Amino acid sequence: QVHMVESGGGLVQAGGSLRLSCAASGGTFSSNAMGWFRQAPGKEREFVAGISWGGGRTVYAASVEGRFTISRDNAKNALYLQMDSLKPEDTAVYYCATSTRIRVTTNEADFGSWGQGTQVTVSS
Repeated sequence: QVHMVESGGGLVQAGGSLRLSCAASGGTFSSNAMGWFRQAPGKEREFVAGISWGGGRTVYAASVEGRFTISRDNAKNALYLQMDSLKPEDTAVYYCATSTRIRVTTNEADFGSWGQGTQVTVSS
């Protein structure tokens, strides 16, 4: 099973930017789609962005489309989420995850390995 560790979270003002990173180890990484999810206080975890195994296809939640960019570097076993124009409603714990599929997916049930999460707080 792939072990995932997120980093890069923090406190930022509305309109600012953050770049989340996710380091993967202990298993096959480059053959799987990956994704970012988030969970805000009192809410269920939701899909944020996904990327195919080779990085050629990406998909975003409507709430982050045009502001967030997902990317990966298979040589470094790394996944990234560039977050720009942040809003207070982006405040959440952000999780990276490895899918059991090659193609990009938004279905949480398709993801088998999860990180512990990193807190992102956006102040107004």
